[in-house]
Amino acid sequence: QVQLVESGGGLVQAGGSLRLSCAASGRTFIYYTLGWFRQAPGKERDFVAAISQSGGFAQYADSVKGRFTISRDNAKNTVYLQMNSLKPEDTAVYYCAASSRPPNNFIGDYWGEGTLVTVSS
Repeated sequence: QVQLVESGGGLVQAGGSLRLSCAASGRTFIYYTLGWFRQAPGKERDFVAAISQSGGFAQYADSVKGRFTISRDNAKNTVYLQMNSLKPEDTAVYYCAASSRPPNNFIGDYWGEGTLVTVSS
């Protein structure tokens, strides 16, 4: 099992940047694909990005390509989501997830509690 704790959410103006972090516990961190989902008010939870165990392959939702970058530091058991050029429609609760599936077929098996990102216009 792995426990996930997100941080880094907050309020930012449109066009600004935020970096989310997700710290994982457990010695098997390196065996999991890690990723991010988000859920806006009144909407379903959607895939945002995922990264392979080694960090060599990443997958992104079309809505965030070119603006968001996912990365991981296996020595620190942490995955990051750098979000640039933020838009009001990026406002959501962002969830970190871990899975044994690859990034291009990512479904979370383990979940964090979420961190709120609010982008003002």
